[in-house]
Amino acid sequence: MKQRYALGIEYDGRGFKGWQRQEGVQTVQACLENALSKVACTPIITFCAGRTDAGVHATGQVVHFDTALDLIRDPKAWIMGTNQYLPKGIRVLWVKKMPSHFDARRSAFAREYSYKIINHRIRPSLYRDYLTWVFRPLDEKIMHEAAQVLVGTHDFTSFRASECQAITPIRTLNFIRVERQQEQVIITVQANAFLHHMVRNIAGVLIKVGTGLAPTEPVNWVNQILAAKDRRAAGATEKPNGLYLTQVYYPEEFDLPIEPVNPEYI
Repeated sequence: MKQRYALGIEYDGRGFKGWQRQEGVQTVQACLENALSKVACTPIITFCAGRTDAGVHATGQVVHFDTALDLIRDPKAWIMGTNQYLPKGIRVLWVKKMPSHFDARRSAFAREYSYKIINHRIRPSLYRDYLTWVFRPLDEKIMHEAAQVLVGTHDFTSFRASECQAITPIRTLNFIRVERQQEQVIITVQANAFLHHMVRNIAGVLIKVGTGLAPTEPVNWVNQILAAKDRRAAGATEKPNGLYLTQVYYPEEFDLPIEPVNPEYI
């Protein structure tokens, strides 16, 4: 018999080659598993809600792992012990005992990302690794209007990386918002799941819209890109440093320490 745990983590993506364990490089998964294994005194394997690329940050990543019943620890002991062995760029925020049918990836019904842009004519010296710099003025209202084309269930082939391994390009985008907070323009997007580079490719299109560089009327152009089902139609992939995995949503039965949302209301 085993006990399943869920934990919430945040990380600074700069020092890691993404989430997934890889031979010879530092990844979030490898560092987390190493720390948990030291606390458990036995090898621990983790499973996450959403794999992030190199340079991408997270404030709301959710992970699960199993351990033998005779190795059960108090949640506080898991948090304090694991953080002691983690590099400074990763922190465990909470830990909770879970039923065996909980799965960090499969049990989630929605994920939310934010893409943060610093919109200023001068390249920033501070926070340059946490925001994407755009020097041309951005019209966030036009960006928001054009982005609404993407809401709903669509084939997002035009917004997936060529190396994406997802079985299907069909995804349901619940909402997308583009808002300005002084010199920051923030794109917030929630979907049932995301394709590889999907958010960064959406950001690339919307930045082009916001700077007035779209080749045709913005709403029509985004619609044409979506309908093309061709990655070449969407243009460049934006940098990873402005991207954050901010929240993962689960059914209320799991009672995780994040705001529960009923899927019927999304």
